[in-house]
Amino acid sequence: MCGIIGYVGPREAYPILLEGLGRLEYRGYDSAGIATLVDNKLEIRRAKGKLENLRHLLADSPLRGHIGIGHTRWATHGRPSEENAHPHKAGPVAVIHNGIVENFIELRAELLARGHKLRSETDTELISHLIEEKLKGGRGLTEAVREAVLRLRGSFSIVVISETEPDKLVAAKTATPLVLGLGDGENFIASDIPAILEHTRRAIVLEDGELAEVTATAARLMKFDGSPVTRRPRQVEWDAVAATKGGFRHYLRKEINDQPQAWIDTMAGRADGGSTSVRFEGELLPAGGPASIGRIVMLGAGASWITAQVAKFMIEELAGIAVEVDYSSEFRYRRPPIDGRTMIIAVSQSGETADTIAAMEEGRARGAHLLAITNTVDSSIARKADAQLYTRCGPETSVTTTKCFLTQLEAYYLFAIHLAARMGRLSGAEVGKLLQPALAIPGQIEAIFEREPNIQQIARKYAPARDFLFLGRGINYPIALEGALKLKEISYIHAEGYSAGEMKHGPIALIDEKMPVVVIIPNDDLFEKSMSNLKEVESRSGRIIAVTNRATAELKSVAAEIIEAPETNRMLTPVLMTVPIQLLAYHIAVERGTDVDQPRNLAKSVTVE
Repeated sequence: MCGIIGYVGPREAYPILLEGLGRLEYRGYDSAGIATLVDNKLEIRRAKGKLENLRHLLADSPLRGHIGIGHTRWATHGRPSEENAHPHKAGPVAVIHNGIVENFIELRAELLARGHKLRSETDTELISHLIEEKLKGGRGLTEAVREAVLRLRGSFSIVVISETEPDKLVAAKTATPLVLGLGDGENFIASDIPAILEHTRRAIVLEDGELAEVTATAARLMKFDGSPVTRRPRQVEWDAVAATKGGFRHYLRKEINDQPQAWIDTMAGRADGGSTSVRFEGELLPAGGPASIGRIVMLGAGASWITAQVAKFMIEELAGIAVEVDYSSEFRYRRPPIDGRTMIIAVSQSGETADTIAAMEEGRARGAHLLAITNTVDSSIARKADAQLYTRCGPETSVTTTKCFLTQLEAYYLFAIHLAARMGRLSGAEVGKLLQPALAIPGQIEAIFEREPNIQQIARKYAPARDFLFLGRGINYPIALEGALKLKEISYIHAEGYSAGEMKHGPIALIDEKMPVVVIIPNDDLFEKSMSNLKEVESRSGRIIAVTNRATAELKSVAAEIIEAPETNRMLTPVLMTVPIQLLAYHIAVERGTDVDQPRNLAKSVTVE
């Protein structure tokens, strides 16, 4: 998400910082800023919007100094604005930060009670004040940072600069990336390798729970408990283009790989291992609370319409409220019966989908309460809604959505739990039980990545096919739709997604020995019914690719190929079924030599009807 760069050495800092931020623009951002030490005094420049605005500001008011930090911000706490841009300063300290401080409300109240004056809406500013307190208590900068981060809950990486020790930077991280670049008489800190590649290829990647003290000639590592860490630097072999893709061949594959972290970021501050409730940053429900909701209408386009189909199962089962899913492009043309007891959930990754915006306006005109689920702070959809639920998965460069799809499912799951608890349908203990498997998802996605060589082999085998059929049942039926959509988007193979129960009502006529059939078949209460459908496919010589969480002997007897995913609860199974079909579509497209990141005729955001 946010871009971080730090420099200490003999050269002027700000041109290096500005260049590094430019190499991190692919991460997406809404504001940018730089701080340097000039004659041992902090000087800060910040600007809302694109990096070009900061460049103009620096051209008019340059910064000197040989040590500094730079940042591009993707808004989480606080709207995009100059005052919310990083770096944030408290006394002699300036901080830049990537991630989310989950105990933001608690820390903010403490600091205000102790007389601190806060100038922004951000969680980052709190960190600068915590460090300032430690410095006033007589700690050195490194120790002040170490003690301050022990107060933070969440996933974060920070870099700190201070007038009190003007020759050093201090960095610390938990779950968000941070890398040290070791030069000749100069050193660098960055959130991603591309920012430092022009200057050095010797890098040390910080691990979770580690802190680094960095001067021009040395880098000292330690754990948050103060114990020393020794780690040799590694030589980075990527070229500059590959670096922006995390070493992967395509942005799409990198973004598939980003999904565990995206899941963590979307969960952060809303639930953790000890939670018995789901907390959101603001009120999502109408003023009358759950009792004022007669029904829910979900609006989306493309993959966002598919995530809403999964959410329908979640919300109806947990909250018991009737849910209708509609294409944004069709909604306003059929005079839908919407009134003040209707809650409309509009979902869009970009927040700028023209059809969805128009559908929201129709709903507002009829008195509905509007909730936006989007990845983009201050987007059109977010501004038009009464309430916002952000997915926080960071920007997607590839046209085909992956991590935004998964985190939309996550947002819906958290919302369904929250709504059901507010209605009194779930106890605290039941909420905790539902949250536990959600917290395990990042590790389970990593486990799927270990099975990628098998998926790649299957892709090579079936890449020449002209048609695919995807089948699923129940809550996993929409994942069959997503599998077909992914494949056709990036490989240009004709693919259709169907409910397995509908196969006999038409699609079965297409099945022969040339037709690969991908079936989403977890071992759940619909397993036997899905097996009956597969027997019908087998009897017509269809080649079955089964995506399952338990490869039974019965399944192995009919499937030509099996892709296994870990087990989770029924409502999160679609999440773990999605990742294998993303990888399958990706590797088929690579085999066919298509433009994976920019498929023909497609755009990332459809901003016209």
